Amino acid sequence: MRPVPELLLLGAVLGCAPTVASQSPAQAPAAPPTPTFGYELGVTSESGDRVTWIRPSADTLIFGREVPIGIMPSDIDGPHNITMAPDGRSYYVSIAHGAPYGTLWRMDAATDTVIGRAQLEYYPTTISLTPDGELAFVANSDFFGDRPRVNPVSIVHTPTMQKIADIPACDMPHGVRVNHAGTRVIVTCMHSDELVEFDVSTFSIVRRARTGAGMPMAPAGDHAAHAPAGGSTATVCAPTYVSISPDDRSLFVACNTGNTLQAWDAATLELREEVAVGKGAYNVEVSPDGRVVLVTNKKDKSVTLVDAASLKVLATIPTTKGVVHGIAWSPDGKYAYISAESVGADPGSVDMVDIAARAVVATYPVAAQPTGITLRRIP
Repeated sequence: MRPVPELLLLGAVLGCAPTVASQSPAQAPAAPPTPTFGYELGVTSESGDRVTWIRPSADTLIFGREVPIGIMPSDIDGPHNITMAPDGRSYYVSIAHGAPYGTLWRMDAATDTVIGRAQLEYYPTTISLTPDGELAFVANSDFFGDRPRVNPVSIVHTPTMQKIADIPACDMPHGVRVNHAGTRVIVTCMHSDELVEFDVSTFSIVRRARTGAGMPMAPAGDHAAHAPAGGSTATVCAPTYVSISPDDRSLFVACNTGNTLQAWDAATLELREEVAVGKGAYNVEVSPDGRVVLVTNKKDKSVTLVDAASLKVLATIPTTKGVVHGIAWSPDGKYAYISAESVGADPGSVDMVDIAARAVVATYPVAAQPTGITLRRIP
């Protein structure tokens, strides 16, 4: 539609040109949307009480939305870890702070609204779900409590968001991972320097193993009377995270103090090998095909790529930020997404690592101490 003469005359009198909506598309056509990979990344900001959703594309990370998390008006709630439900319909966030305990939140993945909350214990950190999504196991790390102390692992029935039990486990449990068969749970214990194995069917501890020469293990009792398996006692490990191979045969443990990656036989719970990685090894994740293992080096501003079979270091890849934290693999294993925490006013980040190129190909700034990271397929 052309502008009518009356509008042109009025524009001349007022000293301005008329705006005609139908002319805008012809003059400035809208750019086509950037194609994405069919999934998005959720990142918790522990000091900002929010989850940021980011959509990866070809060598690009695109902002999606922010979801506020928390209920305390005068303090930080501290969302620490995030994980998707197996069916992709909901996601879970561990809230570290409370009065006095932390909580586990279940969020609707389509609407980002709260489905339910369960009270946990002191400073809950990592979350792992059974393959059917019915149970959530959460480590209560209690970073600021008196030491030594036996801290529990909380078990939550997710359909009702009711806590079933707090099972006394060890001193400062941090990493927790259910195996792919849904039969066993492996917990890493930072302060007591050990691995603890749960039986999912009985909620009981069946085995323990030393990861290093740290503090003594939990005293024997109803849940700790099993003899420890062989492990490493030469140096302090302080295990933070654990990952399990797709065939459930191998366990991979990051030693935060030892600066190593440990590979364990899941059947015997015996240490197979230990390989040096970067300083402050923190998170560890096996690729979807089980061929490589990635470790974040929290004090080295890098990630280490390790061959899962030979346990040879393939590459050390610099990251854009220090204080490297979490890992999320793309479903095809071509990319790994790395969260790094903030330092003062400098925001943290999510780095997109091209595994074949052994390089960071994109980064996105995320403020307020980004920590946990997860991947959600977009319906």
